[in-house]
Amino acid sequence: MTNKKIAFGTLGMTSVLRRLLLASAAATALGMAPAYAADVTLLNVSYDVARELYKDVNPVFEAQYKQQSGKSIEVKQSHGGSSKQARSVADGLEASVVTMNQANDIDMLADRGLVVKDWAKRFPNNAAPMYSTMVYLVRKGNPKGIKDWADLAKPGVQVVIPNPKTAGNGRYTYLAAWGSVLQNGGNDAQARDLVTKIFRNVPVLDGGGRAATTTFTQRQIGDVLVTFENEVNLVRAEMGSNFDIVYPSVSILAESPVAVVDKVVDKRGIRKEATAYLNFLYSEAGQEIIAKHYLRPRSAAVAKKYAAQFKPIKLFTVDDVFGGWRAAQKRHFDDGGEFDKIYASK
Repeated sequence: MTNKKIAFGTLGMTSVLRRLLLASAAATALGMAPAYAADVTLLNVSYDVARELYKDVNPVFEAQYKQQSGKSIEVKQSHGGSSKQARSVADGLEASVVTMNQANDIDMLADRGLVVKDWAKRFPNNAAPMYSTMVYLVRKGNPKGIKDWADLAKPGVQVVIPNPKTAGNGRYTYLAAWGSVLQNGGNDAQARDLVTKIFRNVPVLDGGGRAATTTFTQRQIGDVLVTFENEVNLVRAEMGSNFDIVYPSVSILAESPVAVVDKVVDKRGIRKEATAYLNFLYSEAGQEIIAKHYLRPRSAAVAKKYAAQFKPIKLFTVDDVFGGWRAAQKRHFDDGGEFDKIYASK
């Protein structure tokens, strides 16, 4: 399997990111129509910065499924901010599967009766075939000397973070900053103070992670972009001379959970195919593609093979610090929650 890289260098950062951002905003199914009518079509509704991952996953899965079953299958993609994508599914977008970056988006679909309540038990590792964490992308040489979460709160530092109300990596960034204080012996008041100061340094709240990358890399806004480890590595792989990656002393475990959209697959009679697609992500072939896209795989063998590209970092979980995603959502991100109060004071 040859890893397909984002063609930033060939096509130019401006044109590529503009195309990706427009596709994200539309949140429509992607992919060229095949020359034939596939026996089965699946729609994978996913989060913003997983676009390139699934562009590589899908053709490999399609070929393997054809070889094993004799049945042709086409997987289409739809991408946007994780929470916005989940709401689109809740509002009628007929996703066969959802591949998100936070569990509460799938919990919301379960609450609406679209996904089974015990979805996290239907696949291994809490139904998360991969994970990441939140790190920093800074300008070459790190002129502002950014090393850890406290540095993001300093006067004169512009921090690019997508909106936690709509984007999973915005939510993870918020929780990572808050949790870093608690992990170092601080209290909630100190954590609130740090997060408040960080968001006062945010010049614009983009709707999704890829839009935030565009703001930082193309529009040249900000001193630091906080986003998923895989996103900063993809950018730096193509534009390494312009940016550096900084790992904080502690960060959050960011799982990417997946689920079959039961109501849709049962109506269309495609449960077998949708389940096979998600199972493929756990296969050695799927895990290899995941690792090549700088997402941390679950396979011990694949993780060992790619160990050099994943720097060791102390991680805490949403369950450990916040009592789980439902509790974190209610306290921090529901209307009138901590984030709304913090941002209103900006």
